[in-house]
Amino acid sequence: MSNDSVVKLIQPGTFNDLLTDVLRNGARALLTQAVEAEVAEFLGQYADLKTEAGLLRVVRHGHLPEREIMTGIGRVAVRQPRVRDREAGAADAGRIGFTPAILPPYARRSKSLEMLIPILYLKGVSTGDFEEALASLLGKDAPGLSASTIGRLKEVWLDEHKRWNERDLSARRYAYMWADGIHLQARLEDDAQCILVIIGATLEGRKELLGLIDGTRESAHDWRALLLDLRRRGLSIAPQIAVADGALGFWKALGEVWPKTREQRCWVHKTANVLNKLPKSQQPKAKRALQEIWMAETKAEATTAFDAFIETYVVKYDKAAECLEKDREALLAFYDFPAEHWKHLRTTNPIESTFATVRHRTIRSKGCLSNKTALAMVFKLVDGAQKSWRRLDGHHQLPKIIQGVKFIDGLEIAAGTAAPQAQAAAA
Repeated sequence: MSNDSVVKLIQPGTFNDLLTDVLRNGARALLTQAVEAEVAEFLGQYADLKTEAGLLRVVRHGHLPEREIMTGIGRVAVRQPRVRDREAGAADAGRIGFTPAILPPYARRSKSLEMLIPILYLKGVSTGDFEEALASLLGKDAPGLSASTIGRLKEVWLDEHKRWNERDLSARRYAYMWADGIHLQARLEDDAQCILVIIGATLEGRKELLGLIDGTRESAHDWRALLLDLRRRGLSIAPQIAVADGALGFWKALGEVWPKTREQRCWVHKTANVLNKLPKSQQPKAKRALQEIWMAETKAEATTAFDAFIETYVVKYDKAAECLEKDREALLAFYDFPAEHWKHLRTTNPIESTFATVRHRTIRSKGCLSNKTALAMVFKLVDGAQKSWRRLDGHHQLPKIIQGVKFIDGLEIAAGTAAPQAQAAAA
């Protein structure tokens, strides 16, 4: 069978450089192979099913009508293989049907293009200018990208965000939580506002976007409103530990809503804050000394390095020493959790890394979006990003955390067993 009989790429003449031709041909071949492999695997699952006449029950049956999907390199005309169930009628509820995962029903644009639209919104492109902006990227004949189509897409995403914001959380359980206030310089109505973000770690080690609202980073009122909303929607069991920077608003709100949740200060933020209180000539050496604290193998070693830093800098640089000392307990909380999780718990990196890309895609603009629309666009970008988030290392340890198993210096302590330090002292 010719590859062109399944998928072909329309070449409107918009892209005529050699590199695009290579990409175009490669995309056509890969998509063809993927669709063919998927239908072959599907048919293989039913290879043992026979009709009364002894024939294969599930067989190939030509192709569905061709449909076009917009991608970053132009329009792709797709012919989806059709599968026939010889033992069932078209209206039979038990009919075996085939829907390829790579070509969802009614898909008309690739996911990368879907992400492009909210990016353009946040960049400052108005609905009326989308057709011109996208035509410059995808060609003037790009279908389905009129202002009215973009407007309908925006309404769909606003509705998706609304449903997500109201979803029931009673069946969810999160072991860990990361929180941060992100200034995106997006087109919010109030320039002083930022995006308050919470990401949670499930018992399976999956990171999920948990909360996303506009607010003020230092405002305990806004953080409290977000945490209370999560609790009202069913998240009644508090996470074991929350990771955030030194924003007093979040910690005050957390103490009121979930007072038993442990506090872990972000070491990246704390390092930056301490170094900012030192002259540049002292910063490289101080940074290495701070690293010796959070890289220590045990809490005792970390405490020794902590004390050494305070003793070294308190006389001449008391503000730097005070900045570190005031959060001592919260900076070392991670030692009471599995060692595999330390690198996840020491920083708010799950939020920072996710929004690093989003930050670069947003800019201040004279024409602002409503906060409702801007939040929906940011949600769409993060929702797309979280599909590729890495699972936590040592995820098998998370149920133990929930069950109350104790960890000291990252190691599990069996009930009735002395701590590692006590064992070492006894030896």
